[in-house]
Amino acid sequence: MDPATLAQRASSTYPVNLDTLAGTPVQPVEDDLWQRIRTRLSFRDLLDYADGSNRVAAERRWYTDNPQYLARVSERATPYLYHVVETIEARHMPMELALLPIMESAYDPYAYSHGRAAGLWQIIPGTGRELGLTQDWWYDGRRDLRDSTEAALDYLARLGQRFDGDWLKALAAYNAGPGRISRAEKRNRARGLSTDFWSLELPRETRAYVPRLLALAELVAEPARYGQSLTGIPNSHYFDVVETGGQIELARAAELAGITLPELQRLNPGFNRWATSPQAAGELLLPQGTGERFRAGLAQLDSDERVQWNRYTVRSGDTLIGIARRHGTEVAVLRSINGIDGSRINIGETLMIPSIPISADALVLSNSPMLRKVGYRVRSGDSLARIAGKFNLTVDDILGWNEELRGRKYIHPGQRLTLYVDITGS
Repeated sequence: MDPATLAQRASSTYPVNLDTLAGTPVQPVEDDLWQRIRTRLSFRDLLDYADGSNRVAAERRWYTDNPQYLARVSERATPYLYHVVETIEARHMPMELALLPIMESAYDPYAYSHGRAAGLWQIIPGTGRELGLTQDWWYDGRRDLRDSTEAALDYLARLGQRFDGDWLKALAAYNAGPGRISRAEKRNRARGLSTDFWSLELPRETRAYVPRLLALAELVAEPARYGQSLTGIPNSHYFDVVETGGQIELARAAELAGITLPELQRLNPGFNRWATSPQAAGELLLPQGTGERFRAGLAQLDSDERVQWNRYTVRSGDTLIGIARRHGTEVAVLRSINGIDGSRINIGETLMIPSIPISADALVLSNSPMLRKVGYRVRSGDSLARIAGKFNLTVDDILGWNEELRGRKYIHPGQRLTLYVDITGS
């Protein structure tokens, strides 16, 4: 198939013929979310082409060589994927976009890159601000499931329009920036060359990025053919949305809902601190079926059991230790709430102090994500197995997060690796 035809078909959607995918009759009711995604993949002709493409085949090969990776990502995506699928369907956008967070963050909302990209969709601060995402001391919308998904799809829709519905170039622009893709098109036109994605001179990462998504679509379309085992995800709502009626401690909210704090944080990763934001409208996501218990408990909560604030103006002779003692709190709490590094405070400065006692232990616990993306520098004597054991990971995890290791399993001192480390309670 010639590049011009591929470019034209990249800008259209083609429903998948289910009878060709799994060799089994189509089920009238889709109980598994992966099956729902499978039936709505729309780059079918591109998948047919991809089977003969070296670039797509190379990306697919890595997944087939590491068959447990997608199974683990599937488990991690369970709280989030249904909402992403619903939002994509409501916008009539390609269902392949639901696979994008696999490449961006391994469906970890706490993922954070060296370029300061954050969340499932790995949105950088500047782009987040352009898309209207709140990013302040209390809250980062780039990590929030609903806010970040709306913003990312807004951005992708804008890119799709900019590149005349060519989703391959739109996806490349999501990775490399639209300006770089446009400049590559301009160079090719000046040379009399094709301007389809496959013909553009682009950074190595971007040249692999789009084929990797097509490879993922193949694997989801026909997992058994490629030796994949996708952990089943119910095709139903995972969470309830509840109003808090104002600022509330996350630990208190978890108690009212009858769930653990990590369970609450898993669904509400946008909160940076131990409580919801005092400025924003108060909403929380809770596991499906726990919303009514939370509402009932909230109705019985006295106003003084919520988070309430005193404002204190620093005077001559004040110290953080003295202020903490007078207000029944701890220095660590004052530092965290007020964004103070060290112990220095200035006369006339206003400090926010919780009106109810909060311990530093509770503060740390409620502000700890389950997973965080960190950089690790390889040391002499390290091996992938040793690093995996140190951080309670698997070698396949490390290989999946570090593209430069694909096709090889050796490392060298000084090399930097990306890890997603569980730091809960640390």
